[in-house]
Amino acid sequence: MIRMETSLRVRYAETDQMGYVYYGNYATYFEVARTDWVRSLGTPYADFEHKYGVMLPVLELRLQYHKAATYDDLITIRTEVRTRPGIRIHFHHEVVNEAGELLVTGEVVLVFIHKDTMKPCRPPAFFLEQIDQCWQES
Repeated sequence: MIRMETSLRVRYAETDQMGYVYYGNYATYFEVARTDWVRSLGTPYADFEHKYGVMLPVLELRLQYHKAATYDDLITIRTEVRTRPGIRIHFHHEVVNEAGELLVTGEVVLVFIHKDTMKPCRPPAFFLEQIDQCWQES
């Protein structure tokens, strides 16, 4: 399992009329955390597309809301990959506030595809090597 944390402060524009984070924004928060997770392995996500011709569209998104985040809250998105990716990669997310209260849990499944053909493919070898190295170090 490889895990990391990303923190951000809730902006006013991300809240709804009730003052809570609009539910759809959690998908964006998960994307920010996934991008940070990939970068933490040593390769920016943009390199997947530009250097290796691989894209990662979202195949599934599941969220469960436990408690609302509000404007100016500092939230932390915990991101884990629990299994070695194949054609798909599963990200597990938890969002907590500064008090450590669980706000949202979710899972996002992405699929590796060739940029030119839009057909599923295996992850680039360098990426699997980075993941294997992280697992050996943990």
